[in-house]
Amino acid sequence: MGKTLARHRKPRYVNTYADRHGTVRIYLRRPGQKQIVLPGPLYSEAFWIAYHKAMEGEGAPVSPQTPAGSVSAAIGRYYQSVEFRALAPITQQTYRNTLERFRKGYGHLPLAGMGTVDVNRVLDELKPGAAIHMRKRLRQLFEFAIGAGLARSNPVKEAKRVRKKTVGYRTWSEQNIAAFRVKWARDTPQRVAFEILLYTGLRRSDAVRVGWKHVFGKRIEITAQKTGVELSIPIHDELWRFLKDRPRKDETFIITSFGKARSEKAFTGFITEAAADAGITAQASPHGLRKAACRRLAEAGASAPEIMAITGHQNINEVMTYIREADQKRLSMAAMTKMADSFDIKLPNQPEGLGETEDNLLKSLTAKGGLVRPRGIEPLFAP
Repeated sequence: MGKTLARHRKPRYVNTYADRHGTVRIYLRRPGQKQIVLPGPLYSEAFWIAYHKAMEGEGAPVSPQTPAGSVSAAIGRYYQSVEFRALAPITQQTYRNTLERFRKGYGHLPLAGMGTVDVNRVLDELKPGAAIHMRKRLRQLFEFAIGAGLARSNPVKEAKRVRKKTVGYRTWSEQNIAAFRVKWARDTPQRVAFEILLYTGLRRSDAVRVGWKHVFGKRIEITAQKTGVELSIPIHDELWRFLKDRPRKDETFIITSFGKARSEKAFTGFITEAAADAGITAQASPHGLRKAACRRLAEAGASAPEIMAITGHQNINEVMTYIREADQKRLSMAAMTKMADSFDIKLPNQPEGLGETEDNLLKSLTAKGGLVRPRGIEPLFAP
């Protein structure tokens, strides 16, 4: 029933009309772009393939003579599937980017004739990072194809698994956090954005959307754009000091100098430039602040499920990384303290109270000397 009802609503930017011969013509008309002719009939496999390629800006649509049982036909069917349509738009676009690269080179080949050796050959032609993503997408494609009766087995299951060591986004340190706060005053948009990221752990795609419409009592309630997870985050008292006086007329808390919501793509540059102005020379991204929020929660003793309830992580293994690192710090400190007690050694003072209203490093500021080095803590800037 759902599929029948969906066909009464045309896809976005699609227009149709019957010419003088009674033939239905289909066009994609996006504002400010050249009109593109799409193959018919409307909602057919050939139409969907051409529509998605045109929406992705790949130029002229593919030929309507897509071979039945081909890789291209299977990908077109996958785009119409409920599992694909249930994905967030940003995730759909990411999946399409990978699958369209595969379809460009192998779309004319029969899907059912593809074996493990063929998958390995495809992966060998890619760089490690791209091969990892390609393997994931092809495995999903074949799982769908089996359920749709387009294939009998999944050759990707036995294909090689690519390993790639990645550093990932760097987590902001407490020194970085203190330096940023020293540079940017409380009423600056840079500081407001910073505190929102640090005290909510939101992804940048959600941080730029959050506003008064998401505040209920002393909680932020928002649906994560990437995963669809519904989040209900208590507003920390320190964060509330930044939010309570924000204009109610603003669409979001994080705005541009023109009073408009800041875009997700421009937001990364906004934060990294502000960090550079604060003297932070290492990588300093919004995602690094999300990781810092996770680290602080772990160091405060929060469990993995508790951290996931704040950040919306769906993979507990990702969160356990912060737990293990926090445990390692606590255990190493406990071990060193025992040794110090045994040999009557005095250890340097350690920073405490992560997440309090004022960080310890900020307390070391003086009017003339700038940042003074507390015992056991490296200075933020070289003298």
